[in-house]
Amino acid sequence: MQPAIILVSDEHADFLLDEFGRYARDYDLHTATSCQGALDVTRTVRDAGGQVALFVTDTELPDAHVLEAFHAWRTVVPTARRIIAAHWEHFLERAPALRPGMAKGKYDAYLLMPRGVRDEEFHGAVTELLSDWGSTVAKPEVESVRIVAPAPSPLTLAIRDYADRMGMPSGFYTPDTEIGREAVLECATPGEPAYPIVSTPGRPSFVATSVRDVAISMYGAPGDVKVEGLVDLAIVGAGPAGLAAAVYGASEGLTTVVLESEAIGGQAGTSSMIRNYLGFPRGISGMRLAQRARNQALRFGTQFYTGWDVESLETRADGTHLLQTGGGDVEARSVVVATGVAYRKLGIHAIEELVGMGVFYGSAMTAAREMEGYDVVVVGGGNSAGQAAIHLARFADSVTIMVRRPSLEETMSQYLIGEIAYNPRITVQPCSEVADGGGEGRLEWLDVRDTATGTVTRREAHGLFLLLGAEPNCDWLPHGVARDSRGFVLTGRDIPADLWSGELPPESLATTVPGVFAVGDIRAGSMKRVAAATGEGASVVPLVHTFLTPTT
Repeated sequence: MQPAIILVSDEHADFLLDEFGRYARDYDLHTATSCQGALDVTRTVRDAGGQVALFVTDTELPDAHVLEAFHAWRTVVPTARRIIAAHWEHFLERAPALRPGMAKGKYDAYLLMPRGVRDEEFHGAVTELLSDWGSTVAKPEVESVRIVAPAPSPLTLAIRDYADRMGMPSGFYTPDTEIGREAVLECATPGEPAYPIVSTPGRPSFVATSVRDVAISMYGAPGDVKVEGLVDLAIVGAGPAGLAAAVYGASEGLTTVVLESEAIGGQAGTSSMIRNYLGFPRGISGMRLAQRARNQALRFGTQFYTGWDVESLETRADGTHLLQTGGGDVEARSVVVATGVAYRKLGIHAIEELVGMGVFYGSAMTAAREMEGYDVVVVGGGNSAGQAAIHLARFADSVTIMVRRPSLEETMSQYLIGEIAYNPRITVQPCSEVADGGGEGRLEWLDVRDTATGTVTRREAHGLFLLLGAEPNCDWLPHGVARDSRGFVLTGRDIPADLWSGELPPESLATTVPGVFAVGDIRAGSMKRVAAATGEGASVVPLVHTFLTPTT
């Protein structure tokens, strides 16, 4: 059964059906003339085992306000995307009253109905939302990665999460399925089969022992491709800051290499939807933003190597730098450190033992699909936690955001606070922290401590998503790179005067080692926002140019 698109209008249903004819090959198109009619169609699709990908409605319905209609449809199918397609006769008239609903997540786009053929602006918005739905909700039609194991495990989930972040749709199969039996035969070894078995495009199936094995299978190890000679710019980390530096560096003619130990996109790549990034009015997932930036950097000649940690940085007497990894070395005239941050560990042994089995650090988009019907908890008060909660609410029965502070206002953007307040599946539990947790083989319960009274209460929870703040990823840097008390890299005027090489402080993004710069979340005093990180990544390139071509 194809996913459904439901078109709702008392006056223009037939017009919308004709306009959406281009989607008829891949989606079942349904029309309704009222809120109740669309609700009936939705339940029929759901009860038959189908999925609703998209609702498209006129600005007025005969039996309900359009925002009330969205709420009714959402209670039946919370994962569907929602569009208002306003007729041109009242597009501007209705906009002031309806557009504020987008800020609260009541729907995804306010569009003008097409006024002629080939309105690609309209259909561009539609396909963006369908693409987002397909990558986060639908079972992929074509799987780039297949994983075979008797049961899910922390490693199988980590592999699936890595594949999702790389934009590679994945599937999980048990050994008693046809695909599973074929994989076991291909990897036949003496004795009992080993798991998980992983298949990636164009390569034989293999037994994975780590996510790195999968990364190397997909893209090859850095040691497989030698970096010839001395490059102008080596960037460590492929989050938003590193990707921006790669795009601007390579486009300005610098020979540019990017080293990334995990998935392209960094921590931002795990975000299900970034709604406040400039130029994307309907939002964009962290994965898609990262993959677009990677492709843009590749177009200008950037070389990417993934799967190995940078182990050390050495600055030679002639001012050049040597970056050492387990898969090969890179020599560079300048280095940009963009390694970002990692989520801080909770530090409770019983919880750490269940990581991957109901407990997750970060938003874990793959795990969100497994939360259907469960009660889950998100710990954290930043934007990443808010985005994770909204995404999880599409699948879980309930989502509780747990924060130590009295409210979210100090740490989270207002647009997310408004969307959370509107969503009936999400509640905020202030002045609370996780004290303990456990279960038989996976998370089943949590002990929650009230930070004001010290009282501990137990609650059911089958998912715990921990987004606890930042710890820097820069232990590999030499001691000559100055850091603050928390380990973040100091740059520019934040560097103490006794560490300056002259009477003036280093340039704004320069470290205490000439030719080494720091951008994004790893930098002390950074804003910890995607847009700020990309801005720093772009801004560092002129400083690199100045360093490489000093004026006399």
